[in-house]
Amino acid sequence: MSVDISPLAPKTYPDLPPVKGVRLATAAAGIKYKGRTDVMMMVFDAPASVAGVFTTSKCPSAPVDFCRANLGGGVARGVVVNSGNANAFTGRKGRQSTALTAKSAAEAIGCAESEIFLASTGVIGEPLDASKFSGVLGSLVGEAKESFWFDAAKAIMTTDTYPKVATRTAEIDGVTVTINGMAKGAGMIAPDMATMLSFVVTDADIAPAALQALLSAGVGPTFNSITVDSDTSTSDTLMLFATGAASADGQARVTDAGDSRLAAFRAALDDLLRDLALQVVRDGEGARKMLEITVEGAETDAAAKRIALSIANSPLVKTAVAGEDANWGRVVMAVGKAGEKADRDLLAIWFGDVRVAVEGERDPDYSEDAASAVMKREDIPLKVEIGLGDGRATVWTCDLTKAYVEINGDYRS
Repeated sequence: MSVDISPLAPKTYPDLPPVKGVRLATAAAGIKYKGRTDVMMMVFDAPASVAGVFTTSKCPSAPVDFCRANLGGGVARGVVVNSGNANAFTGRKGRQSTALTAKSAAEAIGCAESEIFLASTGVIGEPLDASKFSGVLGSLVGEAKESFWFDAAKAIMTTDTYPKVATRTAEIDGVTVTINGMAKGAGMIAPDMATMLSFVVTDADIAPAALQALLSAGVGPTFNSITVDSDTSTSDTLMLFATGAASADGQARVTDAGDSRLAAFRAALDDLLRDLALQVVRDGEGARKMLEITVEGAETDAAAKRIALSIANSPLVKTAVAGEDANWGRVVMAVGKAGEKADRDLLAIWFGDVRVAVEGERDPDYSEDAASAVMKREDIPLKVEIGLGDGRATVWTCDLTKAYVEINGDYRS
């Protein structure tokens, strides 16, 4: 099925510079899609530090299990990702597929299978024939290039309408380091640890434990603050790699995430993760609008986030946004069902800068024309004041359109 590029897609894409120590390549293995690449490989020229966060689904994919088992080693030499088949709910065949892929990748790179990380995305429940692409991994190692990020991001897409990439720089010890990232995701997006697939690489020299702490902290206000359809994937994988190549320029290895030398790096990493996460929302299946939901005045930050996600995941709120209807009644409903403390008579609600409700009723100065003008925008801020405390949170979602049903109704066809 042909899908138009999302109207919320970036108007331009950044030029991603090389990250010293990593090369990328892609291939068309015909796993599901015809006439496009569907396998992506990352090759680290020397052992890289690795960190990862994964789905909390109780039905994880075989590649998620494989990555979790290898993560403790803290070292990566290669990553293999395929699109078109999630290798999830595939039982013994799924485990055999990951084993074959890891063996082939390790032989091609010349490393241990415990230094290989895998990810798969696509249809759940269909066995993945790893022999389709295991044979191409040897050639991919030789073909891999430093400047291949945009093409690599294309290879991991499923129902995405555009590739998602971002880049940032920061200084550690006066040495400029680069951070590049890619992501895929458009549906089955509801954060619960990490969401979709995302791979981030830096040339900074950071030990695995410190890298893991940075990633675990960074995921909360970024990937764990987005939702498209409230469904947590079986394959959610977010991985961060540090090649350490910046050590050649004089950057001393960082072993503690609390090290003050990481301040600029942490800020750049968090900004990149947020950039990628919002690109996922803006490519939500069938999306035409993005909604930024801020909840203030809740009892705690955690309570504010649960209320915000209740609003973001409400089909009634999302369809109202699709219909450009400033229906604050649906917001009130979502606040009330969130399970957190709220007082109807203290609520205030804004769409953009238009206050539509205050003290538990419609704002006396409410203007339908002003509210409607806000709802016609592609980017719509929605704010709710609970009036009970200092808790605050922001989450992002998209509208729910007929196209979402069409895309998912045809997904296995």
